Amino acid sequence: MEIIRDIPGLRHYIEQLKTEKKSIGFVPTMGALHNGHLELIRKSGQQNDLTICSIFVNPTQFNNPSDLKNYPRESTKDLALLEEINCHAVFMPSVKIMYEENYSINLDFGYLEKIMEGKFRPGHFKGVGLIVTKLFNLIQPNKAYFGRKDLQQLTLIKTLVKELFFDIEIVAVDTIREKDGLAMSSRNNLLTKQERKKATDLFRALLEAKQKLNNGESVITVKHFIKEYFTLKSSIVLEYFEIIHTSNFKNVTEIHEKSNVSLCIAGYLGKVRLIDNISLI
Repeated sequence: MEIIRDIPGLRHYIEQLKTEKKSIGFVPTMGALHNGHLELIRKSGQQNDLTICSIFVNPTQFNNPSDLKNYPRESTKDLALLEEINCHAVFMPSVKIMYEENYSINLDFGYLEKIMEGKFRPGHFKGVGLIVTKLFNLIQPNKAYFGRKDLQQLTLIKTLVKELFFDIEIVAVDTIREKDGLAMSSRNNLLTKQERKKATDLFRALLEAKQKLNNGESVITVKHFIKEYFTLKSSIVLEYFEIIHTSNFKNVTEIHEKSNVSLCIAGYLGKVRLIDNISLI
């Protein structure tokens, strides 16, 4: 496995692949890899000649400095996992390499960055969009892989690719869960043992809400149920619960087409912020 840490080295590597007409799959990560990340790499390995993974804790997508400071960094473990899964190359740049001291580029995603994750993490999607644009320009993949767990991010990346005319296919991969249903996330490593047991409340609440909607209960009733659930029955502090049209993230007021509806949720368990989502069907 090639370990590349600078842009000239990456460009040289990509030029060789293009000369050999190799198809490239790309999986961007911030490290602290888990089976969710590995599933993205497995999927890429099935669909491309080579897979490149990036590991870069991107400072511009953190609106909370302590969140950036505490984000888990496990590069030795990560590299061992990538080697084991037969990832062909990993790009591990420093912040100085990816950002000039006074960078001035600013991306605006309009409505998408004013709701849900965008609303509660101001500036987050600007940072995500900027770093993904940089990585796409450098790596020029044929396909790039993102998990449905970060549904709003996935939608934003698809918008980015469409509007900036990137010749890249975005492949969405289903959320990978622990045996008890908790969506895999690097942030799960920050939970205490006691918190970890309570973290499944997020997924459990989504399943109950889904069942109620499928049984014909109204959106208003289900939203009230979720608010009450986290007020009375859970240690998780609810940040938001939204029922949205998956295609455009507009709020759903009445259920008509179940195939285009998703339930999205976020909350804090102690100091750890958790998110999840499920489709209505």
